[in-house]
Amino acid sequence: MRKGIHPEYRPVVFRDRAADYAFFTRSTMTSERTIEWEDGRTYPVVDVEISNVSHPFYTGTARVLDTAGRVERFERRYGKGGGA
Repeated sequence: MRKGIHPEYRPVVFRDRAADYAFFTRSTMTSERTIEWEDGRTYPVVDVEISNVSHPFYTGTARVLDTAGRVERFERRYGKGGGA
């Protein structure tokens, strides 16, 4: 790698506020806020909207939309076709 052109790669804590979950990793993300981690050291913390702990795909709480049923109900209600 060329020197001086890449952002600093450092330890960072990512915190999912919706699930009250945090994980420690390395990243180039920056933050003004800090948090004291389990090892007693202080690290920058980046708040995220969603992570694998709160995402419906990973938690199994995803809802499958019944589009075929909706189309059938619409056709029953308003009739098929609709020519002018």
